[in-house]
Amino acid sequence: MSEAKSTGAPFVFMGGTFDPVHNGHLRTALEIQQWLDIPEVCLIPSKMPVHRDEPGCTSEQRLAMVELAVADEPSLTADAREIRSDKPSYSLLTLESLRQELGPQRPICMVMGVDAYLTLARWHHWERFIDLCHILVVTRPGYELDLEPTLREFTDRHAAAAKDELLSLPAGKVLIHELTPLGISATQIRQLVGQGHSPRYLMPDSVWDYIQTNRLYGFNRL
Repeated sequence: MSEAKSTGAPFVFMGGTFDPVHNGHLRTALEIQQWLDIPEVCLIPSKMPVHRDEPGCTSEQRLAMVELAVADEPSLTADAREIRSDKPSYSLLTLESLRQELGPQRPICMVMGVDAYLTLARWHHWERFIDLCHILVVTRPGYELDLEPTLREFTDRHAAAAKDELLSLPAGKVLIHELTPLGISATQIRQLVGQGHSPRYLMPDSVWDYIQTNRLYGFNRL
């Protein structure tokens, strides 16, 4: 199982339910890897999301789909620490685990979609994240970031002047990065499968094969 590598390169990761993982997740991760010019971006599926409804399949199945999705892309990896943990899937615990493993000086960067970032002030001990990592917020071109006052002050206070700060400092910066996302959602895929339609080309074929083999999300065709 892939774990964070103990090298000097920045460790950049995307967490999420990945229920299921799809090309929108994967393309975002790959474009960030290329934009930052780093060896890899890691996907960390959550076991039981604290802020969302229970996923549509087991944590082990979601992890298996992420591993299949990144198997043929050397710039993307999977990390099982949240799935294997006996603790709740709090981002703070994941960041503490990564920091303990990687040491105090290696840059750690947590990638968040803008919708998730807008809710950050409601997350468990969210103010401590910035002591452990950078936060890279992926937003859409032309999107107006309407932050509540507490989060606005936090964002302004920790704003990075350039992406180089994410690569040279271990933690402490927030950077907003515009990225045109693919119009794909996990909800859309689950609905297609449940209605008996194919979600092919929205996700890697290996993931679609896994869904069919394991009859996930209401798949019931012979």
